[in-house]
Amino acid sequence: MTSRALLKPIAFLGGGQMAEALIGGLLAGHVCEPMSISATDPLAARRDVLNTRFNIQVGADNTIAVHEADMVVLAVKPQSMPALLNDVGQALTGKLVVSIAAGMTISWMCERIVTPRGIVRAMPNTPALVREGVTALACQADLPTDDLAAVRTLFEAVGSVVAVEERLMDAVTGLSGSGPAYVFVAIEALADGGVKMGLPRATAVLLAAQTVLGAARMVLESGEHPALLKDRVASPGGTTIAGLHQLEAGGLRSCLMAAVEAATNRSQELGR
Repeated sequence: MTSRALLKPIAFLGGGQMAEALIGGLLAGHVCEPMSISATDPLAARRDVLNTRFNIQVGADNTIAVHEADMVVLAVKPQSMPALLNDVGQALTGKLVVSIAAGMTISWMCERIVTPRGIVRAMPNTPALVREGVTALACQADLPTDDLAAVRTLFEAVGSVVAVEERLMDAVTGLSGSGPAYVFVAIEALADGGVKMGLPRATAVLLAAQTVLGAARMVLESGEHPALLKDRVASPGGTTIAGLHQLEAGGLRSCLMAAVEAATNRSQELGR
């Protein structure tokens, strides 16, 4: 995929962490020049951060930013989407609109945006901040191929991209969108276990975090089922199987499945 797919101007409405991650990825990957990117935010402090770090255009007026852009990324919280689209819905005519707000369906946005060129729902996650994110995309069936390619290029600048049916976007939110928080809790708990057993805190955190990173890379690069990889670590009568028995007794699998289910349900609630 060529970087030329994103040479047209892009506006980010909302200058939070995800917008910052995406802008950083676009610039680091030489997908866009700073002059092709703008961002708005109601907080002057956020605008200053983005301008200082990236030398992009910033402002508080969403309509002006939309007018000058070809692609518009709606990078606000779900609770802020109704007010945002009341503000810029008409100005989005003819624009390629990308939403990263959980729960907001394409049909819901179509009711509030006047004849957009196309609408794409995206669910990135916070590892995009270190360009190790994963983003799921769902789009209108008649979205032009070039527009879909441009959106993919945007999110590939910060990690991997998968395409899903829109009906599955809430499940994506519950798994990969919220999933980094579950993993952070797991890393913290593993490190606490190491500290309990006498390891220095910094050493325990490093061991836990690198272990999770390495295990994830093994899953991705080997293409093998996680259960098979787990079995190779668990020697008969050894230390690992003793630890796994304790995880089973504590209901780790059930808790993680329930967490994905609860987050999915909450995403559905936000879209109602």
